[in-house]
Amino acid sequence: MKMSPDSWKQSREHGSLIPASPATLSYFLIFLYRTRPTYPLLFMTPPTVFPRSQVRQNYHHDCEAAVNSHVQEQLYASYVYLSMAFYFDREDVAQENLTSFFLNKSHECTAHAEMFLALQNQRGGRISLRTINKPERDDWLGVFPAMEHAFQLELTLNQSLVALHQLAASKRDAHLCTFLKKHFFNKQVEVLKEMSCYMTNMRQMGSPEDGTVEYLLGKLTLADINKKN
Repeated sequence: MKMSPDSWKQSREHGSLIPASPATLSYFLIFLYRTRPTYPLLFMTPPTVFPRSQVRQNYHHDCEAAVNSHVQEQLYASYVYLSMAFYFDREDVAQENLTSFFLNKSHECTAHAEMFLALQNQRGGRISLRTINKPERDDWLGVFPAMEHAFQLELTLNQSLVALHQLAASKRDAHLCTFLKKHFFNKQVEVLKEMSCYMTNMRQMGSPEDGTVEYLLGKLTLADINKKN
């Protein structure tokens, strides 16, 4: 005995017995299969939601993200300077003063990154560390190419700081603006002038790629800088 879906529904409502013949059961099972609700089999990890900090006040999410991005820039610069330092420490290069100079730069960038991480916690932001890319090269081919690359690195850091300050000003974040002015801008201008002078001195002494010029810069100029540091 075949039954339509409407007949089956009416029988259920009136509590009547349903013939349990194989044909009827088969028809009913096919009807249930065709009319079953479909659910997508998607298993997605829910996004991590951090609880809002109690100390967060006037700290825009864009500023928070920009601070995390600048931390990455500082750590990348530290990584590159570390590569430079130990390139000049090689036995076939043996420029002790250049090793000390670039190692100090690496430590300085790491310290700056730590200052921004501390700021993030003070303002109630959330730290989000990212993958740090490796330096572009392992062999720095001499003092002048390394110094040129270091100068471009400092320009990138300076541009990142300026962009962060502009963002903080647009969001009326007085604390972040003051933090940048107090700890970074003057120092960054001094670093850019210092490195530019080193490259100018090398050009004035002769061919920048000349080994004698590199030796004099490392032995005399940077020796005085390292003593001050």
